[in-house]
Amino acid sequence: MSEITRVLKTFIGYLKRPDLYPELGRKIIKNTVNRGNAFKGKEKTNSWAAEKSVSQKEAVSKLFGLDMEAFRIEYQDILTNSAQKETECPVKMGGPGALELIYYACEFTNAKHVVETGVAYGWSSLASLLSLTKREGTLYSSDMPYLAQDGDQYVGYVVPEKLKKNWKLFRFADKESLPKIFAENSVFDVLHYDSDKSYNGRMWAYGELYQHVRKGGVFISDDIGDNSAYQDFCEKNNIETTVVEYEGKYIGVFIK
Repeated sequence: MSEITRVLKTFIGYLKRPDLYPELGRKIIKNTVNRGNAFKGKEKTNSWAAEKSVSQKEAVSKLFGLDMEAFRIEYQDILTNSAQKETECPVKMGGPGALELIYYACEFTNAKHVVETGVAYGWSSLASLLSLTKREGTLYSSDMPYLAQDGDQYVGYVVPEKLKKNWKLFRFADKESLPKIFAENSVFDVLHYDSDKSYNGRMWAYGELYQHVRKGGVFISDDIGDNSAYQDFCEKNNIETTVVEYEGKYIGVFIK
């Protein structure tokens, strides 16, 4: 699909969905007036993250006092089946991230309520649900529709059907999804952020989400090296964060 075709298809997709008009307006501003916003402070943060970073295994041990080796053994069949489903999926989306970090954050907090932004294939959703279902907990997910590639039917594709009863999926931009989620549940044990990667988008979402994570809860953000939003947020709020290096990218995580 050419770039012009993709943009046109996305625009038509928005026009068909009046509930997404607010996000369309924000996207236009983001891609015109605020174009440089996506990478604000990137160099500063990558230097900071590289100095602080540890492996996922070190982070799980240091923060949660747990050994992450059991995860791949205990859930081998599910993970293999999910990887096969991803391979078969006709629409390409983001692959699995640091699954153990998410799973053991849920185990550490005995999570019953988890909120995440960004779903795609549903790898992070799977990691949360494998823990949540032990306690009949609920995962609340915010995910924008895939307007350019007819990918909606494949959102959460790698999540087994038996886990979906513990999952509530809100198909709007975060600014519309999060108020709906907070109206259903206001305090969360774990947060996983993986949606709007712009500086302004992150700063808004971090502020909103932080208020709803309980004391002792875990805050996780993917791709913090894109810009300095995560570093700036932590410094502004005097948060001592751990930085995880995973497959060439940086993840931020802290216990509130």
